[in-house]
Amino acid sequence: MLDFLHQDKDPETGKVMRRVRSFVLREGRLTHGQRKALDTLWPRYGLERAQGVLDARAEFGRDAPRVLEIGYGMGQSLAGMAEAEPDKDFIGIEVHRPGVGALLLEIQERGLSNLRTYCDDAVDILKLCIPDGSLDRLQLYFPDPWHKKKHHKRRIVQPDWVALVNTKLRPGGVLHMATDWQDYAEHMMAVMNDSAGFVNTAGEGGFAERPGWRPETKFERRGAGLGHGVWDLLFEKTGREGA
Repeated sequence: MLDFLHQDKDPETGKVMRRVRSFVLREGRLTHGQRKALDTLWPRYGLERAQGVLDARAEFGRDAPRVLEIGYGMGQSLAGMAEAEPDKDFIGIEVHRPGVGALLLEIQERGLSNLRTYCDDAVDILKLCIPDGSLDRLQLYFPDPWHKKKHHKRRIVQPDWVALVNTKLRPGGVLHMATDWQDYAEHMMAVMNDSAGFVNTAGEGGFAERPGWRPETKFERRGAGLGHGVWDLLFEKTGREGA
């Protein structure tokens, strides 16, 4: 777990290459329960980049629609979605071990068989482990907005990332993003409007209503009471490139 921190090396010189990442790894202390979950439940529900390309049929024991979420935090929302949609298989990616441990506890407590997780860099996992055309939905909820202009390059939603996501979605698959930062919402919309192979399900330039599958978080409810907005973007992959 977290071996990605040591893998960004030039293949010829062996020197570590500095790559702009969309996250900063500031881990809090693991609780006893989270640590125990990582020790005992990870072998059953954890996925490793070293395993290579994911064979979802073998992993879940069936062929079902697949949903991947990037950056699930402490995991309650993702576990709730997996519980609410047992006909789908869910894959989470999170870099912070306390959150991964918390999700593993949720999986055990809810008795979920349709949820697995990586503890790794999402871009790397998309490139190396997720088969092309294999996802029905990719979820990115409330990513770090990197609100200072000089840090905007660290936002995960960039043209190259969207192009990568496009290759992983099946035709008709959905990229669903949500943010509570208006500036980031506008950035997301601008990137998506310039990206080939997607259509906005809310109409050109439109933000979507929160779909039923995305739970409303306590922070979202609190923000709504204070007049803060939340912006959802739903883009469907078209059936052919450049459509």
